[in-house]
Amino acid sequence: MSTDETPPHKRRTFLKNVATIAGISMIAPLANSASTFNHENAIEQNPENNKQKNESNPMKHVKKDVPFITYTPVVIPVPGRQVDLEMKISAPATGNNLPILVFSHGHGPSTFLSSLKGYNPLIEFYAAQGFVVIQPTHQNSKTLNLNLNGPEGPLFWKSRAQDMHFIVDHLDHIAAAVPGLSSRIDKTRIAAMGHSMGGHTLCMLSGMTVTDPLSGEKVHLPEPRFKARVILAAPGKGSDLAAFASEHYPVLKNNDLATMTLPALVVAGDKDKNPNFSDRDDWRADPYTFSKGPKCMFTIFGAEHMLGGISGYDVAETSDENPERVAFVRESILAYLRSTLYSNDSSWEDLKKEVNGGTKGRIDCK
Repeated sequence: MSTDETPPHKRRTFLKNVATIAGISMIAPLANSASTFNHENAIEQNPENNKQKNESNPMKHVKKDVPFITYTPVVIPVPGRQVDLEMKISAPATGNNLPILVFSHGHGPSTFLSSLKGYNPLIEFYAAQGFVVIQPTHQNSKTLNLNLNGPEGPLFWKSRAQDMHFIVDHLDHIAAAVPGLSSRIDKTRIAAMGHSMGGHTLCMLSGMTVTDPLSGEKVHLPEPRFKARVILAAPGKGSDLAAFASEHYPVLKNNDLATMTLPALVVAGDKDKNPNFSDRDDWRADPYTFSKGPKCMFTIFGAEHMLGGISGYDVAETSDENPERVAFVRESILAYLRSTLYSNDSSWEDLKKEVNGGTKGRIDCK
């Protein structure tokens, strides 16, 4: 590229948008809706038809799915980034006062799953359950083909947390990019969720301090505007990091979980063990074990790193493909989100009674 050629990402139009429809045939319901979202019963199209189902189903908080749309990409220039920030927005086609969920992808071996194109088993579910889901593509994504030898290394660990801050700072601009969405979001109810390296990002947003392995700077980026935080299969204590990860991802050695004081739900499979990262069986539980409360630990029995297949449908990197497990994980997390965002909701307490003593998982809180 010559020195006077403008890079392609700089030629993009501010807030460039391409709409993709999912679950409905037209975008008009977004702008014309006059209904109000109610986290307890708005999803129920016919309560009588669901009554018998709920009486025998411990997941009573899971409502009937609503149609949703997917709008992508929303593109915003961000100072200091190598490329603009691209996002996908998935939102219910109708309803007002919609809660918001910002999702941080991982750093897996696949090209597209670790981007705004991944994690559809989670994203589509939460959109259909009434959430506006925002998915950024972090700079570590292989889809961007960026230089991985910069000061943050291949993980772009600090930039990832900064992306999440930027999204909360600019919710009005982001919502305005989707026709009819601005007046329908509830900016007082914002949740965040992240898997694997996205879990590391969520730990930082919960208060974990990370020491930059190059500069020695202590980076502390908590985000209290997230009212609920869900940490999926995050890295554990840096002192127990294996040689391979220490060489390739040295920043993972420098995490201080003791400063992680904001409330969060930590989720991990009891079979999520990778000797390239740690020899300890319970390493992925460290964000709960070594942080201060209030926290809950949700252990999924028999689950490996992909928790049954949350990063995509029928993908090669899932070593424990299990659709029933995915449903259990996402529906259980929904109970936590509802009860954390709505003080009068008892879904999480009800779920704990159902799960503990069963065969699918265990919930511990402190």
